[in-house]
Amino acid sequence: MRSAQGALVGTNLAKTYHVKDQPPVEVLKDCSFEFEPAMLNVVMGTSGCGKSTLAHMLAGYVRPDEGTLTIDGVPITDAGPDRLMVFQETALWPWMTVEENVIFGPLSRGGSRSKAVAASNDLLQRFGLGDFKDKYPGQLSGGMMRRAELAQALVNSPKVMILDEPFRGLDVMTRELMQEYYIKLFEDTRLSTVFITAELEEALFLADRIYLMSDAPGRIVKIIDVDLPRPREISCTATKRYVELEQEALAALYAGQGEEANA
Repeated sequence: MRSAQGALVGTNLAKTYHVKDQPPVEVLKDCSFEFEPAMLNVVMGTSGCGKSTLAHMLAGYVRPDEGTLTIDGVPITDAGPDRLMVFQETALWPWMTVEENVIFGPLSRGGSRSKAVAASNDLLQRFGLGDFKDKYPGQLSGGMMRRAELAQALVNSPKVMILDEPFRGLDVMTRELMQEYYIKLFEDTRLSTVFITAELEEALFLADRIYLMSDAPGRIVKIIDVDLPRPREISCTATKRYVELEQEALAALYAGQGEEANA
């Protein structure tokens, strides 16, 4: 059996943004972590703590000022098909059909059109979009667009999926549905995942492990192993263990806020 791929290790990462005529903004400092492969790793923190910058670093879109970052022991120096990111904003091209959006990646790398179409059809069926492959993004609901974007990323067979608050802005029912879609996908594939969120309930429901970030400059201040059983269903949120984990996370968050206030 092939060993799991997609181990991400960051050591003492730091990032400061410089804007002309404005003071520098220190976003990350001494940020270290080990995201194990074949796990759903959730990074959680408040708005502005640097978690999106961290996601962009993992994807290779932003380079750290200091520290090292590797995937399976190889330094990350640029973006690559082994790490694919689903953004907060839509990444679908509005002038392309759903199918054309999904197969664009494989075709742009010289892949077989027939194989790309077959893979696209399989993924779109999995996400309940088989009957919508000839529609344009503007004809889809918000949740359907998110599902199409997941297919758009997965068709490239990445080692790691990086999701930066992908369900932000969706209504509550659609958001919960998308969480269930992704958790089923993960449990079927065990695709190494880094999921960024500011929502504790979302983190607890999805994660194998939660990495709590401090306020900016962000760093990992606590790791919580979420030992809720899989396959995981929404009913787990009513269990005693879920409440215990929620209390542990809240205590860590409040402790972090107190440290920041006293700093």
